[in-house]
Amino acid sequence: MAELQVIQEGAQYWLRCAAHRFRCVVGAAGLIAANNKQEGDNATPRGRWPLRGLYYRADRIASDRLAGYSAFSPVTIGKQDGWCDDPEDAAYNMKVNLPYPARHETLWREDGLYDLIIPLGYNDTRPVPHKGSAIFLHCAPEGIASTKGCVALAAEDLLVVLNYLEKDSYLVI
Repeated sequence: MAELQVIQEGAQYWLRCAAHRFRCVVGAAGLIAANNKQEGDNATPRGRWPLRGLYYRADRIASDRLAGYSAFSPVTIGKQDGWCDDPEDAAYNMKVNLPYPARHETLWREDGLYDLIIPLGYNDTRPVPHKGSAIFLHCAPEGIASTKGCVALAAEDLLVVLNYLEKDSYLVI
């Protein structure tokens, strides 16, 4: 089992993967105990979170870059893909098809943030309203200083990480 780990050193965060260490960013409000996490607090929940799959933009990440990657079957992101972040909706913290009537994030973004997405197994088995949604490991375009609660690293670094993942891999924050 491959285990990824977020490490804080002063104001800087790093993602450790096997012998690699990559600069990463977390939520603007820093890290928070998972039981204190709230929707919209801009904090990244501490814990040991299973990795739930891989989504990617095929127009930006060539499928051959994912060749040989077998831990998850990569799923392409389309313009119709979203993720519900409305605590009052039955699809809270789930992938949805757009247009969607409740509040949601659009996965097809122009800024490169979601060119590669690995959803974390945080608040997803039976989502508890207001406890946080759409907590991903995703790309961090150059110059990004923080996320809204996810962990993000450079796309090239995330592509390296993919080579170490197994179906039972975890991210420890």
